[in-house]
Amino acid sequence: MTAQILGAAASIITFAFVFSLLRRGVLREKYAVLWLLFSAAALVFSVFPAALLWLSSTLNVAEPVNLLFFATLVMLILVAIQLSFELSRHEARIRRLAEEVALLEEAVEEERKRNDRRG
Repeated sequence: MTAQILGAAASIITFAFVFSLLRRGVLREKYAVLWLLFSAAALVFSVFPAALLWLSSTLNVAEPVNLLFFATLVMLILVAIQLSFELSRHEARIRRLAEEVALLEEAVEEERKRNDRRG
């Protein structure tokens, strides 16, 4: 029973923390979805441990805890892939912006040289 209470409390705290970050605008919705789903699933399985037993037996997993470890691993891999995708996209945008700034600086420098020659 203590493990159930601890699991439920951790799930509720995680859900509240992610929701708080979401409300304050610190965390964007697309990043919060996986964490909210994971904490909701953890809450369901901690309140109803028979559901985890049923799901593990349905999927022919020997031990329910193995199913939890596997689900956690899959979730963390999905988060890592999502963050890698976002990082790659931002790197491309930063590179493009740096190139645009360099071109604008070159154009401004050329214009200054033209103005210096005239005046």
